[in-house]
Amino acid sequence: MKVNLFVSRDIEHPHADIHTNELTDNITKAINILESEDQNEMLAVKNGSDITLLELQDIFMFRVEDKQVKVFAENNEYTVKKPLYQVEENLTKDFVRISKTTIVNLKKIERVAPSLKGMMFIQLKNGLKDNISRKYLPDFKKALDL
Repeated sequence: MKVNLFVSRDIEHPHADIHTNELTDNITKAINILESEDQNEMLAVKNGSDITLLELQDIFMFRVEDKQVKVFAENNEYTVKKPLYQVEENLTKDFVRISKTTIVNLKKIERVAPSLKGMMFIQLKNGLKDNISRKYLPDFKKALDL
């Protein structure tokens, strides 16, 4: 689907027009997001040329790989065009940064264990693994009330 965005300082009330020959589930989700008061509960992500709207609660991890921000859900991997710090600004308190390149959903953690050189190891419920760096460990513990 082709998406056009027009930004104008002359518009008092922003609005969106959607032109389609079929009302699909993704278009319905997009309408719901645009009309919603709380727009921070969904994130538009890409899988190839497809755009998918993910609920934040379904996201396990954000990680920078090959200069791209990858979004990991239970069984799928997506990308977003925003840099990681911009993604982080729009996340709920359920998400915490664990390293320069990784943000995890606290509700998706299966276990945390000590690792090398003062770092901690984290495993998510979908099997993803990463290290919590020493720099971000205090914030991680604070997020877990430890």
